[in-house]
Amino acid sequence: MENKFFTFIKPYLSFIDNGHLYRKPVSWLYTLLAVVNLFLPIYGFNQSVDDVDFTSAKSIIVFLLLWLTIAFACWVSFQLWWDRKTKVTTTSVEGDEFVATPVFSHLIQTLGEWFGTWIGIVGFSGALLSTFAGIDVNYLSSQLGIPFLDDGFLYVILMPIYGFLIIVGARFLAELFRALSSIANNTRKN
Repeated sequence: MENKFFTFIKPYLSFIDNGHLYRKPVSWLYTLLAVVNLFLPIYGFNQSVDDVDFTSAKSIIVFLLLWLTIAFACWVSFQLWWDRKTKVTTTSVEGDEFVATPVFSHLIQTLGEWFGTWIGIVGFSGALLSTFAGIDVNYLSSQLGIPFLDDGFLYVILMPIYGFLIIVGARFLAELFRALSSIANNTRKN
């Protein structure tokens, strides 16, 4: 039964089976998230500048320093997503039976790296600035739309640790999924 009526979707099935259906859209998602991270500081600044308390020079300086920290974290995030967009396309090779799991694993890893980096950089800086400047952190976090900010010397120490643990935890889950799919792919080949 090799006539066109029964086999015209073969190229489509091959596209699904070899993993292109999973790798390409996730690569596009990474590109989109990289670009969003480039424009996020500008959007955040425009949204929050109306709410800034311009009566105090201290609050303006803290706001600007925290915004610069957010812009830096977004630049790091842009580079992270941009780098990973090319690496996700090589998560599986032709002939692998398990092709979606490595892509999903890579997404978990990259999301964890991104979120952990954000918590580490922005959380540390926000806690440090609000602690030493004596600014109400609830007011500052509501201005910038960052719900995880807290003040106090304890949070200056904890935020980088939280960020590190998020990165390590996401990497562990991703490697666990990759190991399982690698074992399954190698077992099938032998």
